[in-house]
Amino acid sequence: MKKSKLFLTLGLTLLLSLVLVACGGGSDSKSDDKKGSDSGKASGEQVLNLTESALIPSADSTKADDQVGLNVVNQTNEGLYALNKDGIPAIAGAAEEPKVSDDKTVYTIKLREDAKWSNGDPVTANDYVYSWRRAVDPNTAATYSYLFDAIKNGGDIVAGKKKPEELGIKAVDDYTLEVTLAKPTAYINSLFAFPTFFPLNEKFVTEKGEKYAQNSDNMLFNGPFALKDWTGTNKKWTYVKNDKYWDKDKVKLKQINVQVVQDSGTGLNLYNTDKVDRTVLSADYAAQNKNNKDYVTVNDSSTFYIKFNQKRAGKDTVFANKNIRKALALAIDKQSYTDTVLKNGSKPANNLVPEGFTFDPGNKEDYTKESGKHLEYDVKEAQKAWKAGLKELGVSEITVEFTSDDTENARKSSEFIQDQLQKNLDGLTVKLKNVPFKVRLQNDQNQDYDFSMSGWGPDYQDPSTFLDLFVTDGAQNRMSYSNKDYDKILNDASVTYAADDQKRWDEMVKAEKILLTDDVAVQPLYQRSTAYLQKDYIKNLQKNPFGPDYTYKETYLTK
Repeated sequence: MKKSKLFLTLGLTLLLSLVLVACGGGSDSKSDDKKGSDSGKASGEQVLNLTESALIPSADSTKADDQVGLNVVNQTNEGLYALNKDGIPAIAGAAEEPKVSDDKTVYTIKLREDAKWSNGDPVTANDYVYSWRRAVDPNTAATYSYLFDAIKNGGDIVAGKKKPEELGIKAVDDYTLEVTLAKPTAYINSLFAFPTFFPLNEKFVTEKGEKYAQNSDNMLFNGPFALKDWTGTNKKWTYVKNDKYWDKDKVKLKQINVQVVQDSGTGLNLYNTDKVDRTVLSADYAAQNKNNKDYVTVNDSSTFYIKFNQKRAGKDTVFANKNIRKALALAIDKQSYTDTVLKNGSKPANNLVPEGFTFDPGNKEDYTKESGKHLEYDVKEAQKAWKAGLKELGVSEITVEFTSDDTENARKSSEFIQDQLQKNLDGLTVKLKNVPFKVRLQNDQNQDYDFSMSGWGPDYQDPSTFLDLFVTDGAQNRMSYSNKDYDKILNDASVTYAADDQKRWDEMVKAEKILLTDDVAVQPLYQRSTAYLQKDYIKNLQKNPFGPDYTYKETYLTK
C-alpha cells in the first residue's frame, strides 16, 4: 500500500487559527471588489506587513511539511506549474504545456530558458531531476515523499526497494524534462505545482551540506521573492522582490515584513496602530469586529478533526476500542462549538472531505452529498457506546490526554471539548496538553499522544488527498489505524480504475463510510473559515484552494 499523506496537523499562513493545518485554500467571503481585487494600479510604498502563526520549522522545499514553511517556499520558489488566481495550475517554470503520450503516462516538458536562480545560475532540467530524487530518497525522510507514488518507481524508491536514480524523471537536455508516471494521474498538474516538486540547485545544495536552508543566508530562490533576515529561529523575517525572477514585472511588492504573533489581542493592537496590514481575529474579537469596514472572512477547504491514537509507546490505548472512539466522537456538539467558540464562519463537519471542494465527474454532485453525513452529535448513542466500551475494557472510568496547540483559540477549543466529553460521558477525565507548534508536530511524528486536534488542507483537488491519510502504515496515519477493505478501495481507485474517472470516484465515495461510520477512526469537527481585519488597500491577495495557502506574486497596495 502506498505511503499516505503528511498529517500536517499544523501551520496556517497568516493565521492564528485553532490549530495549524497542513495546506489549505478557499476564497474571501466578502466581495472581491471590496477586499483583495485587482481594482487599480499600485500606489504608495509597496511594503506589506503581515503576521504569521508560528516559527518556520523548515524552509527546505523537500522537507517543508507545515503551512508556515510551505508558504515561505511558495513565495520564494517556483515549480513547473503554479496556481493562478482561479486556483488552476498554470505553466510557470514550464515554457509550454507538456506533450503527453497516448497512454497518458509520459510527459515531455520544455522549460523556460529565462528562469534563473537568485545567484544568476539558470534553472535547468537537472535541477528538477536532483530535487525529485532527493525527495524520494529514504535517507532524506521527506514527509511528502508519498506524493511521488504518482511518478514511475516513486513508491518503490521511498520503500527502499529501488534506487532514487530509477525515478521516472530524466533530463533530455538542459531545458527538456521527461517525466514518466506510474499510471495515468488526473491531478498531475496539481502535483507539479506543489512545493516538494520544486527544483533545487544541486551544486549549491551540495556545497552547503547540512547548512542548506537552515537560515536565509544559505538558500537560493527562483521565485517572485527572496527570503531575508531569517536566522532559523527568529520570530521575524522578510521577503524582498527577486530581481532575477523571470516574471519580475508582475511582482509589485518591494518587500513583505512578517512577524510571528500568537495572541489575537496582540495582533489586533498591531493592526489598530498600523504596524501590520492584516490580522487574524479570535472568536471574541471576530464577534466584536463584525461591523468593522475592514472585517473579512476567508472560507477554505480545510477540515479539522480529532485523531484517536490506538497505540502509544508500543501498547494499545483505550482508543483501540471502537466503542470508546465512537462515544467520544458522538459526544461533542459541533454546532455549539462553531457558534460559541470559533465564531468566525466555520461550519460543523460531518465528513473528512470538505464540502464544495470536489465533485462527481459525471453528475457534478458534491462528494459530501454522495458520501452522506457521518458521526453527527448524538448524546444517547454516545452514552450507549461509552457503557459498552467500559464493559469491554473491564473498567468503570478512564483518564485520557487531549493534545492541541498553545494559541489562545486552541486553548479555548480544548476547554470546550474537555467540558463536552466530561459532561456527557460519566467516568471520563480529560487532561489538556497545550504545546507549541513544533512540539506538537514532533509528538505526532513519534505517535506520542492519546487523542489530538488535527487539521488537513488539500494538496490537490481530489478526495484522495484526504482519504489517503489513513491507509495502513501511511506516513500520515500515525495512530495505528488499519482496515484492509479501506486499503483495497483506495488501492483500486488509485490503480485498477486509474484511467476510469467515474469508477475511481465511486470507489472513493465508499471509503469515507468505512473510515468514519464503520470504524470511527477520526472525528470530523469543522470546516474552517477565518476572520480577519484587512486593510482595504491590499489588492490581489491570492488565496489558494489547495497547497500553500497564499500567493503574493501579484499582490499590490493602493495607499
